[in-house]
Amino acid sequence: MSRIGRQPIEIPSGVEVALDGSTVSVTGPRGSLQQSFHTDMRLLLDGGTLRVERPSDERMHRSLHGLTRTLIANMVEGVTKGYEKRLEIVGVGYRAVMRDTDLELALGFSHPVTIRAPQGIEFEVPAPNRITVRGIDKQLVGEIAAEIRKVRKPEPYKGKGVRYEGEYVRKKAGKAAKGAA
Repeated sequence: MSRIGRQPIEIPSGVEVALDGSTVSVTGPRGSLQQSFHTDMRLLLDGGTLRVERPSDERMHRSLHGLTRTLIANMVEGVTKGYEKRLEIVGVGYRAVMRDTDLELALGFSHPVTIRAPQGIEFEVPAPNRITVRGIDKQLVGEIAAEIRKVRKPEPYKGKGVRYEGEYVRKKAGKAAKGAA
């Protein structure tokens, strides 16, 4: 039995969960999310808890059990607390600036790179070398943060580029260090 799939999902006050067949709608103080799940998974809503049950111990049902439970729990957490990813920019002259709701990055290219904020995502630039991506959909927040990082990944020689906060970039020895040994 799935250890994660077995756990009930506690629904906090102020959050409404609606089941329509295999579609789950979660509405809370920060917004609402909706997602469809596999039709074999049974969703049981009783009072303030939601449980996910699987019909059999087949491999596919076992793999969907914990996944379904985790996705619904992420939806509930998203509409109550929200999610955020923080990025840091390393490099001389590299910086980020807000232009209305869009993010403008100067990362050593001949032109600034503009990233538009999709619906449900907001950017914040507390410092020129820091970016915060916020939203209620965990998957979308991670995807947008990965797209920003992909514009200029941290390179292994000087470590310049966009990286997640706290990300360790392994540095390589350059030509001079290699020739001296």
